[in-house]
Amino acid sequence: MKKKTEKYFPLTRQRKAILEYLRKVKTHPSADEIFEVVRKNLPRISLGTVYRNLEKMCKKGLIRKIEIADTKKRFDATVDNHYHIRCDICGRVDDLHGARFMDLENISNKLRGYKIIGFSIELTGICPRCLKSKKIRNKNY
Repeated sequence: MKKKTEKYFPLTRQRKAILEYLRKVKTHPSADEIFEVVRKNLPRISLGTVYRNLEKMCKKGLIRKIEIADTKKRFDATVDNHYHIRCDICGRVDDLHGARFMDLENISNKLRGYKIIGFSIELTGICPRCLKSKKIRNKNY
């Protein structure tokens, strides 16, 4: 049975390939990274098609766009509310499920009639791989 979203937003071959790839990985890839992988199976797909479909799928709620300061937009197939942390050294982005900083979902009662439709909190740090590398041992981290 098709999901309600799919009924009004048909999943073309290109959209299916993009969505399947995003659901397989936890790396929060950029559009360029998605394009490189998807074009192996769909060699005629263009980068513009990937960008357009990513934006459309975000608007339909099938995927989530992660816009972290000073980095490329990244995409995530996990659309529930969760936080992300970005490594300051290599740019890796990881999920932080279950972390709660404030009750953001219910704060709208205090915001003079606003309805919260999303939120973004940027957490930065150094990932385990970079912490082990020789590069940062000489820095003040």
